[in-house]
Amino acid sequence: MDKGLSIAIILDGNRRYAKKQGLKPWQGHKFGVDKVKDFLKWCQELGVKELTLYTFSIDNFNRTEQEKKALFLLFEENIKKLKEDERLDKNSIRVRFIGRLQLFPDNIQKEMNEVMEKTKNNDNFKLNFAMAYGGKAEIVDATKKIIQKIKNKEISEEDIDEKLINENLYLTSSPDILIRPGGEKRISDFLIWQSNYAELFFLDKLWPEFTKEDLTAIIEEFKQRERRFGK
Repeated sequence: MDKGLSIAIILDGNRRYAKKQGLKPWQGHKFGVDKVKDFLKWCQELGVKELTLYTFSIDNFNRTEQEKKALFLLFEENIKKLKEDERLDKNSIRVRFIGRLQLFPDNIQKEMNEVMEKTKNNDNFKLNFAMAYGGKAEIVDATKKIIQKIKNKEISEEDIDEKLINENLYLTSSPDILIRPGGEKRISDFLIWQSNYAELFFLDKLWPEFTKEDLTAIIEEFKQRERRFGK
């Protein structure tokens, strides 16, 4: 297996899956959470070293109050469970939450910060949750950080290049593979800087229907693709 393989995935289709099961749309997110746990396990078994999950976009704040309330409860509950999960230290998993985290209620921010602090020295596997995330927002925030550094005379305008911009993003690594289940063929403002050379995979299956066989097939196809990087 390729050492250091990095995967990013858009978790799409939870609500449609719930409808298929005759449930309320927001109830599908529980199935999505269970699938994330499976997916993390599969990634570790298949030699993946970094996983970035598009969990909640900035645009998702426009959903109904009822759905947001259910989602925030689910986030708090599962981040607490994650914090106590012994596998984080056992498998040396570093957890990060990336995005405009300040948009979440204080209790969720607190749980996120505690998990990140607890796992900051782990270095075998990187697990990133993109929350209150938007690719354009990420570039805007990176630009503001750079402007502040220029104001503080830490750097000059001449120092601005792609490397500097990359260093000021929420996520400085780039995925090899970007997956979107759910039938849509777009990346929806996800890692728009980092995914410039990612191999894209779109599946009609909804996220809760995703299987280990699907992931294995994607990795096998990835290994067959010729990645020229403009050469």
